[in-house]
Amino acid sequence: MTSRAQALACLVAVTMAAITASDAAAAWLALTDKLQAEALRTGQKSITADVWGGEWRIEHAPGESVTVITPFHRLAIAARNAAFENRPVKPADQEEILSALKDRLLFSVHLTGRREDFARFYAPRLLVHDLEIEPAFVQNERTALKQEGGTYLARNTYAFPVKDIDPRGKAVLLIRDQDGHPVIRFAIDFAKMR
Repeated sequence: MTSRAQALACLVAVTMAAITASDAAAAWLALTDKLQAEALRTGQKSITADVWGGEWRIEHAPGESVTVITPFHRLAIAARNAAFENRPVKPADQEEILSALKDRLLFSVHLTGRREDFARFYAPRLLVHDLEIEPAFVQNERTALKQEGGTYLARNTYAFPVKDIDPRGKAVLLIRDQDGHPVIRFAIDFAKMR
């Protein structure tokens, strides 16, 4: 094979890999009809499960966790809630749910601290390879809930743009305090999630 033919073959391989990667990312965000049906079934069946949602939940210390809310997960949650009320999730509701997550990935984070306002100024970042992705949305709990033992529980929500997230890759959710010091890190493996 000539060097020109090798270069052309390499270019084709790189182009195909890029197309495949972008198709995978698109499939993760824009669920196919088959994946939507699977998400609905998963949510409906979950009402009989003792434990549910572990696929999307990462535990850290006691009381501290992050739940990654993918489009599949969000649709499954809606189906689970509807199943408890013995009703289906209407197609219009499905569309609304999925469009709300378009181009974003949600993280529901539970953290514990010693003061009521400990999490108020936390700054999350999503570390993907050598990128530090800033959130599109931050909702830190201003007044955390008092727990037994004198600690407080903050429930924070973060949304990150998905354009640099590999749906089969790994990332770290890093949360810093207002002075820029790391508070907690959650290692996330997106390949384990639907």
